[in-house]
Amino acid sequence: MRIEVAIEAGDWPPEEALRGLAERAVAAASLELPNDPIPPLQEKELSILFTDDAGISRLNATWRGKDKPTNVLSFPQGSGPLLGDVILAAETVRREAALAGKPFEDHIAHLVVHGFLHLLGYDHDADADAEKMEELERVALKRLGIPDPYARPKDQ
Repeated sequence: MRIEVAIEAGDWPPEEALRGLAERAVAAASLELPNDPIPPLQEKELSILFTDDAGISRLNATWRGKDKPTNVLSFPQGSGPLLGDVILAAETVRREAALAGKPFEDHIAHLVVHGFLHLLGYDHDADADAEKMEELERVALKRLGIPDPYARPKDQ
């Protein structure tokens, strides 16, 4: 799979670091998929846009009717060579990482995996679907040495 990375806005690590992080995250998630995922991933291209809260708010308002920032958006493309687009918002991702006490880069990797899975049709609207998607995320992130993002702190 070819991964295109672009930084539009926001305080992000350098583009090459983001590309490497995204490639590792997608590769780890791909290893957890069925043996012959539909569509064949080696023939696809994934676009990841790193932007800021203002940029993602515009997209969220236009495409989802929600005029507010969110951490990640995914836009599957269906047929053709482009699997889809994943967009992350710097301020929201950084704020969530700080609140959870996790490294910024780990949270980026998690959201890249999360957005990638959305492009493949995984969702978390129903409890059973959420459990399946979260388990794929956990295992993929474990491959990257990233702790379970859904684990409850021991003091709760």
